[in-house]
Amino acid sequence: MVGAFVLVLGGALVAGVLWIASGGAFQKHYDLYLAIEDESVAGLNLNAPVKYNGVDVGKVRSIRLDPANPERVRLVFGIERGTPINVETVAVLKTQGLTGIAYVELAGGTRESAPLLAASPQQLPVIRTKPSLSARLENVLTTVLAKLDSTSNNVNSLLSVENRNAVTRILADLATVTHTVAARRESIDRGIAGASTTFENSARVTEQLGPVIDKIGRSADAIAKMGSEVADTSKAAGKTVNSVGADLQRFTRDVLPELQRLIANLDVLSVSLRRLSEKTERNPAGLLLGGSVEPLGPGETATPEKPP
Repeated sequence: MVGAFVLVLGGALVAGVLWIASGGAFQKHYDLYLAIEDESVAGLNLNAPVKYNGVDVGKVRSIRLDPANPERVRLVFGIERGTPINVETVAVLKTQGLTGIAYVELAGGTRESAPLLAASPQQLPVIRTKPSLSARLENVLTTVLAKLDSTSNNVNSLLSVENRNAVTRILADLATVTHTVAARRESIDRGIAGASTTFENSARVTEQLGPVIDKIGRSADAIAKMGSEVADTSKAAGKTVNSVGADLQRFTRDVLPELQRLIANLDVLSVSLRRLSEKTERNPAGLLLGGSVEPLGPGETATPEKPP
């Protein structure tokens, strides 16, 4: 019984020690996440810390090359369950101070962001990555060095022997022009003086042209006024012509028919006077004694003829 008690107590003691060593009731649970880096992960080791906004939330569990693309590295993180990893979270490689020890920094996302989930049960959720500070500096330095190299080549081309000879010739030509100008200084002074005189004469002519321009302006105003008066006269003449046309229409409509009837009556009267004149010439006594009734001829009737 004593031996059995010792064995049971020893086993319980060993189990308690192992349980305490493994964390016991305080043991943490971790979720696995995948990140794919497109840059070198030099300095990053297994069990390197994974931080979220500077707080340790996990460790690096695996570092491997991507079988599909050897230029990329697959990193597996073990992150404490409950850490707010969402679709906007990004992973960045950073180094601690001057030691060069690399770790992974997680950042990004808000409370409203959707949690990061795996595409399928057989795959791990993939955390997005972005270039580290060293990678960005390297890209910038590479670009700057390339531009410096291009600038250096351009400067070398600019300072070639041919260009230096051309600059020398240009300087010599400038010296010649300078000597020529110095030799003709008096002529240039006279030309400048003549130009000054010309400008003064132009100023005087401009002053004299002022009154002429004013007169031309007044003449233009008078012509414009005359045009207005002519336009008014044309309007009055148009009204007069319209009035005369209306009177002519009334004359044609009212007086002309009366004149036509008067002319017709005058024609009838003229015929009657002609007949009377003919009768008087044939028988003057008939004007005083009256005309005798002539006997009717064959086929004539006593019905008097109607005047036409």
